[in-house]
Amino acid sequence: MTMGIGILGCDAIRNELEIVTAGDREVVYREYLEFGLHLEPEQLRKAILEKLESLPAEVDVVFLGYGHCQALKGLPEQVNVPIVMLEYEDCIAAMLTTERYHAEKRNGGITWFYPAGWAANGMPGMVRLFRLDSVEDYAPEYFLKIMFDGFSRCLFIDTGIEGIERLEGNSLEVAEALGLRHERTLGSLDALRAAWQATKELARSLENGRKV
Repeated sequence: MTMGIGILGCDAIRNELEIVTAGDREVVYREYLEFGLHLEPEQLRKAILEKLESLPAEVDVVFLGYGHCQALKGLPEQVNVPIVMLEYEDCIAAMLTTERYHAEKRNGGITWFYPAGWAANGMPGMVRLFRLDSVEDYAPEYFLKIMFDGFSRCLFIDTGIEGIERLEGNSLEVAEALGLRHERTLGSLDALRAAWQATKELARSLENGRKV
C-alpha cells in the first residue's frame, strides 16, 4: 500500500512548495498556515503541533514546509508522525543558502528580505503581517516606517514563481513606501526539492518496512 504524504507549510512559500510538489499522487493532504506566525515562535510551534496531532488518518509522512524559525529545531524527533522539514534557520536561508543569507545580512546595512511569495500581497500584506490593519488615527504605513527606521534596503528574491514581474512591482512599491533601497537577487528551490526528495525516500522506506 502506498504511503500517504501530507504537506504542512507556511503560506509565505505556498507557491514555491506547490511548484516542488505539483502533481504528486502520493500527496493526500495539504495545508498552509498563516504567514506571520514566525513573529511569535512559541505560537507557531503550538499551531504546528496542534495540526500534527489532528492529521487525517491517511497521512503517514509529513513534509513540513518550515525552517527552524526560532522554535522548530529538532521537531521531527519530538513528534510521533515521521517528518522531514527544511533544516535551515528559516525559509530565507533555504532559498538563498545559509552562506548567501548571512553575506547579504552584512551587505550595506539592515536588509528586509522579501521573497516573491511574500510579495504577493504587497503593502496590504505588510500591514496584515504586523497586525496594523486595525490601527486608528494614523495610516498603517506611518507605523511601518517607524518599525523599519533602521533598515536600509529591501532585497526582492526571485524564486521563479508565476507572475514575477507583478511581484517585483509590489516589492518596489513597499521599498518606496518605506524609504528603502530596492535590490533584486535570484533564489533557488533546490533546498525545498532536496527536502521533498527526502520525504519521498522516507515514505518509500516506511512502505518497504511494512511489507517485511
